[in-house]
Amino acid sequence: MGPLNEPREAEPLSGAILIADYDPRWPQDFEREAEKIRAALGPRALVVEHVGSTSVPGLAAKPVIDILLVVADSADEDFHAPALSAAGYALRIREPEWFEHRMFKGTEPEVNLHVFSAGCAEIDRILLFRDWLRSHPDDRELYQETKLALAGRDWRCVQDYADAKTQVIREIMDRAMNGA
Repeated sequence: MGPLNEPREAEPLSGAILIADYDPRWPQDFEREAEKIRAALGPRALVVEHVGSTSVPGLAAKPVIDILLVVADSADEDFHAPALSAAGYALRIREPEWFEHRMFKGTEPEVNLHVFSAGCAEIDRILLFRDWLRSHPDDRELYQETKLALAGRDWRCVQDYADAKTQVIREIMDRAMNGA
């Protein structure tokens, strides 16, 4: 890997997908990581939000803290990547074709740090999904049941598991966008 921890291809899964019961320490883990990110980037960190399943109280999840980071331009890696790397985050995914998404990994706790540009439509979608699950127990339960059922299957990599949840996520997002 290069000096900025060049992204790698998806690694094959070495075991089953672990889904853990909700852990009330996850919000505290997020807060510690958010402070580390804000300290590393200062005002360049426009938004730092806890997202993903660990951000939804009561929802079982892979014990990985997902963090949404919004910067002025996620494609301008010189603007944010060196500081994030120095703070202990390794660049793992670069997706210029998908909203210029960058994903960094952190450890202790395990973190997926998703970086998007200000104004990106995906930011609103991520936050809407989180907020909907927080306030709609039926959809939270549907999502949890889907995740648990899929976690029991064999997957080539974690992304294949994530992709398998797409249909249920679309159903939930349709309700969230329509306020139904």
